[in-house]
Amino acid sequence: MTFFKVNNLKVYYPIRGGIFRRVVNHVKAVDNINFELKRGETYALVGESGCGKTTTGRTVVGLTKATSGEVIFNNLDLTKCNRKQIRETRREIQMVFQDPYSSLNPKKTVYDIVAEPLRNFENLSKSEEREQVEYFMWKVGMSRDSLFKYPHQFSGGQRQRVGIARALTLKPKIIIADEPVSALDASVQAQVLNFMQDIQEEFGLTYLFISHDLGIVRHMCNRIGIMYKGKFVEEGTREDIYENPQHIYTRRLIASIPELDTDQHQNSELLRKNIEEEYQKENDKYFNEDGSVMDLKPVSDTHFAALR
Repeated sequence: MTFFKVNNLKVYYPIRGGIFRRVVNHVKAVDNINFELKRGETYALVGESGCGKTTTGRTVVGLTKATSGEVIFNNLDLTKCNRKQIRETRREIQMVFQDPYSSLNPKKTVYDIVAEPLRNFENLSKSEEREQVEYFMWKVGMSRDSLFKYPHQFSGGQRQRVGIARALTLKPKIIIADEPVSALDASVQAQVLNFMQDIQEEFGLTYLFISHDLGIVRHMCNRIGIMYKGKFVEEGTREDIYENPQHIYTRRLIASIPELDTDQHQNSELLRKNIEEEYQKENDKYFNEDGSVMDLKPVSDTHFAALR
């Protein structure tokens, strides 16, 4: 049975023009992508801002409507579900948002924020609800004293933990993590990432991890899809992507990872220069004449790249 699979997913936004505001073109935010999640793994969607990775995540969880394609979860196409089916699947697929400062309602206490999914999906007594909220707050390392405080009273890392606790209350199978640490200080990022790995093992979670940072992805993910202009330019295991990158865009992303060591930094600068020279000379190897991305071709059984 297929656990989770995306088939030929497209999300197009119309561009209107003229007196009658007719559709004259489309912005292809997500353009015919395919990938699959395996139980218990972390799959990363990586790319720069505007590449379509967040739109993909929002479409998977049902916050954005697909133009066409399939999102298969437990052999059910989520793009064609009725309201009852959508409600049930939303228990199984939850999202942790990028900005812990805006994703939590500032007028609600942490208790009410974490309890909200339980109130929407469960019929619990007050004591049962309190027990569940306290349990998941404890699992994310927050004390009882924090339950009736407001989001502004916490640090960014603590707020993100509250967001994770809210996502965990319904015991989902999949969590979509959209840039979950990009708004946090570097000193807090590692704590949150390590914590996410701990709860993944404990709760048997599958992550769709969305990020622009290949340094973080290397620490977190099993398989990686590199997105550019709404399409995949490369897909493979962590070893495929980091040890044998094929597409020029992937190599540029890897070369942009900061190096603290002076010698390594100088080597990275030289590598970036060589990559840019290759990009200028051999652009037609990686992109069509109109600048669009080519179709993926197999490099190995686990590795695919958009090359001529």
